[in-house]
Amino acid sequence: MRIPRIYDSKMQTQLGSELQLDESGANHVSKVLRLKTGDLIRVFDGRGHEFEASLVQVGKKTVVTLSHELTNNSESPLWVELLQVISRGDRMDFTLQKAVELGVSKIIPLTSERCGVKLDGERAAKKIESYQKLVISACEQCGRAVVPQVAPLQSLDSLLQELQTGSGNTPTTTPDGREFINITLDPRATHKLTSLPPTKAYRLLIGPEGGFSADEVQQTLAAGFTGVTLGPRILRTETTALVTLSILGSHFGDL
Repeated sequence: MRIPRIYDSKMQTQLGSELQLDESGANHVSKVLRLKTGDLIRVFDGRGHEFEASLVQVGKKTVVTLSHELTNNSESPLWVELLQVISRGDRMDFTLQKAVELGVSKIIPLTSERCGVKLDGERAAKKIESYQKLVISACEQCGRAVVPQVAPLQSLDSLLQELQTGSGNTPTTTPDGREFINITLDPRATHKLTSLPPTKAYRLLIGPEGGFSADEVQQTLAAGFTGVTLGPRILRTETTALVTLSILGSHFGDL
């Protein structure tokens, strides 16, 4: 029987300590899974720590005792940041969920000229919050102990300016110092993903359902992005992201 996994960012990492699950975790354990006192779950903090724990109290207040720490080797050897122009309906949710399963390291939602979703202010913040919850849920399901960050929504133009000037929250290297290769999908390109250097650090820029405008294509090239092709067929935006992550993981990673 598969042991349920619950995310809790406030989890302590001391064996034998008790942890009261937050409202979301308590509801899932008691009302969705209908677990009882003595049942086992796994709790992880999203930063790589995961423990097996036993339920000592179940209900509105749900408490577990951390019994022993687990080794979790589910993270990809690649660091891939997905720079995804947001799409309509459930397509963005699907993209994020599957990207997490395929090992993405960080997600930067974007707007662009042909983006079909208009968000600003409070609506944008709520949407990013819902994206982060979806990413957490995907980590619980697929076995990851590190939760990828969903960055605040920004425009493609501002992101490219940050990359060109080295300002803002878009560094040129990963947290462990690996240099990024910036790539974008372009059906007119001649380069294939498998011809990229095996740096194991990639930024992947995916356009909206209507594609990038001619000006935006030129801006991406000026910002140092390399255009790559996935073949002669035009793929939907959600398909493009997942196929690209799969190829990178298969050729350079652990898929």
